[in-house]
Amino acid sequence: MSAHHASDWDRDAALTTARILLEIKAVNFRPEEPYTFTSGWKSPVYIDCRKIIYFPRARNRICDLGVEKIGRHVGYESIDVVAGGETAGIPFAAWIADRMLAPMAYVRKKPKGFGRGAQIEGDVPEGLRTLLVEDLTTDGASKIRFAQALRDAGAICDHTFVVFYYGVFPGSFETMKQMGLALHHLCTWWDVLEVCRERPYFEESALKEVRKFLEDPVAWSKAHGGIGSVEEARAPRDAAE
Repeated sequence: MSAHHASDWDRDAALTTARILLEIKAVNFRPEEPYTFTSGWKSPVYIDCRKIIYFPRARNRICDLGVEKIGRHVGYESIDVVAGGETAGIPFAAWIADRMLAPMAYVRKKPKGFGRGAQIEGDVPEGLRTLLVEDLTTDGASKIRFAQALRDAGAICDHTFVVFYYGVFPGSFETMKQMGLALHHLCTWWDVLEVCRERPYFEESALKEVRKFLEDPVAWSKAHGGIGSVEEARAPRDAAE
């Protein structure tokens, strides 16, 4: 199995992003000691997109690719405001807004104060076409919460952009699609694996285990002590709300 791309440009952008992430050591493979995500999924892989902010040439290239991706898939004059998700999305939103000559805001995880704009800093993009930006997404849960906060404040939020999309956990695209939120991303784990064929970044045994996870993440998670269904992933959040 490999990544599906809308065009040759999208594939080239994905592989370039994957090479950058591997070079700056933002990619972590740990099959013997799996990572546990907030949602409860277990994973042998973890991506640390926050590392990008430390590397000027890497972040410059990634942000250029991101803006080009947005232009191609959303439109060059179809975004009025760029909003970052607290906290990892804020620097990426700032760099992308700067390149797009667009106003920038950011969305808090929880409201601070009262009123419609209590979760939004900068200014409330009421009635404006707002692009939600974050560094990555696993199962899409935080994107949905941030987008809803923007909509509750009166923004038009139909698109979200991330550098990296795990591309494996079930239900993420579907849930976002149901709420009319289109996800745009530069690369996925399948792109990372493709680049790993070019150079031996990791041991073959680790790559083999990662492929097993990507082919059936739900079974892999369950077998390693994590949750084993979309319902379980949603349950804690539903209970909290």
